[in-house]
Amino acid sequence: MKALIALEDGTIFAGHSFTGHGEAIGEIVFNTSLSGYQEILTDPSYTGQIVTMTYPLIGNYGVNPEDMESAAIHPMAFLVKEYNPYPSNYRSTQTLADFLQQYGVLGVEGFDTRALVRHIRTKGAMKGIVSTRDMNHESLIKRAKEWPGLIGQDMVQRVTCREPYGWADNRPVPGTDFSTAQSGMDNPFKVVAFDFGIKYNQLRLLTQKGCRVQVVPATTSAETVLAMNPDGIFLSNGPGDPEGVEGVVDTIKSLLGKKPIFGICLGHQMLGLAYGGSAYKLKFGHRGGNQPVKDLTTGHVEITAQNHGFCIDPTSLPEDAVEVTHINLNDNSLEGMRHRKYPAFSVQYHPEYAPGPHDAIYLFDRFLAMMRR
Repeated sequence: MKALIALEDGTIFAGHSFTGHGEAIGEIVFNTSLSGYQEILTDPSYTGQIVTMTYPLIGNYGVNPEDMESAAIHPMAFLVKEYNPYPSNYRSTQTLADFLQQYGVLGVEGFDTRALVRHIRTKGAMKGIVSTRDMNHESLIKRAKEWPGLIGQDMVQRVTCREPYGWADNRPVPGTDFSTAQSGMDNPFKVVAFDFGIKYNQLRLLTQKGCRVQVVPATTSAETVLAMNPDGIFLSNGPGDPEGVEGVVDTIKSLLGKKPIFGICLGHQMLGLAYGGSAYKLKFGHRGGNQPVKDLTTGHVEITAQNHGFCIDPTSLPEDAVEVTHINLNDNSLEGMRHRKYPAFSVQYHPEYAPGPHDAIYLFDRFLAMMRR
């Protein structure tokens, strides 16, 4: 089934759908990971985006329920060079096409993904539309241009949980709190995790490291969190522009210095705004499992997984209050920071990434050490 991919600058690619009829509009981005397409699809940080995989063959190990990073698929569409409809993996329970169809997400193959990626790297990430229904080039380009985009939009409200929940037995447990029996009840640390678009593996690792976790909506007030008397506060990843998220920065400001804080990805950016910094949009973002990051506190270089299109400007941070701890070795952008006075630190990348790399899991131990002190 023929499908067209149109970018706002007038560029057109022709492929065909492997999931049937459909149409999607969003920001077209690319991911350089060699594996982990199910984790990418179920990462809420991709809300509002159309994801292109640079690895040429996708679908060869299928999909399984254990590798979900949330309860649904979040990209608007999924673009690949070649789809493999015959997965070979003992853990597979369904094909990628069936998985996409289950959630009504369009999958397109059979076009030059390298050309699309090179175009985005040159021109920057841009708005686009993918369709099997509208074959008119001018119409598609016009509609892509008219889409409002991600800048200034509050995408977190689309993915945050509506009610608090706990985490036990490798699954969400609705309605639990620290006073309710959970798996790992003997774990010494209580952590409140803000859900800006949280990934399940963050909750898995916090639990494995010795925490009881209570997940709360992004709109939860500082007073409500402090009334729960946690040992630490976790700020999760999430989609979109941090400066478009309403109310959260003021909440974080009210929590600084009250409890240890650990932020990841969007949580890192929100923490940076709370410090008084500002954010900017990267040309084409960092998305993949092979980004080199240097820890300036140790001199070690980590290979990291990343998924973000915005970044905190390090020159906007108050130098007397905030220390830069990590930088990206590809472009020297800010990848980590910590407060000089308060127990708070954060990283732009994903130390919890499944299926890997796992170089940065030690950051969860830093969080535990901070709570222990």
